[in-house]
Amino acid sequence: MGFVKFMSSTAGRWLRAIVGAVFLIWGLTAGNVWLDILGVFFVAVGALDICVFAPLFKMPLSGKKVREQTK
Repeated sequence: MGFVKFMSSTAGRWLRAIVGAVFLIWGLTAGNVWLDILGVFFVAVGALDICVFAPLFKMPLSGKKVREQTK
């Protein structure tokens, strides 16, 4: 539960976006399309406030809704 709470927080969103940017840059420099796709995915879920791990813990996909439930 603590992991999902962190990943749905602002710090978790930033972490996902930064990891996505790293994968994106790495993929562009290495010429690896799969790293680029992974990077775009992580940047998108960070920017759109989507917590992809939350459904594994029977929580909503929306980061906002997870934060409301875990108050």
